[in-house]
Amino acid sequence: MWADDAALDAAEPRLDEWESSLAERASRARTLADTVQGLTGTARSPDRTIEVTVDSAGLLIDMRLDERIRNQPAASTARQILATIRAAHADLLTQLTAVTTEALGDDASAQAVIDSYRSRLVRDEGSSDAGR
Repeated sequence: MWADDAALDAAEPRLDEWESSLAERASRARTLADTVQGLTGTARSPDRTIEVTVDSAGLLIDMRLDERIRNQPAASTARQILATIRAAHADLLTQLTAVTTEALGDDASAQAVIDSYRSRLVRDEGSSDAGR
């Protein structure tokens, strides 16, 4: 019986350390979730006629068009808008990568969060959303 008590006594500090580590990681994850929810990505077209902002999910929440946009074909404007939205997604991903690495370090869980956002925000150039 003494050997079992000794083993139990020896395991107790490791269990306490493990529990503390889990609680601390959960706290950092909650803080990260709150921070990410407040992120936005913003970009401007090279000629500064278009500015877009996306929310933390990558959804368009604001778009400003300069009056000079009227002087170009609609097809050109559409291409510029889409390119500017992609640039705003890239801005959001850059910010998300920084806050995730700061909160979780450079480990597998941080990389999984970043990869999840990257897969949603960065589309292949050959793909089209028109079929949706």
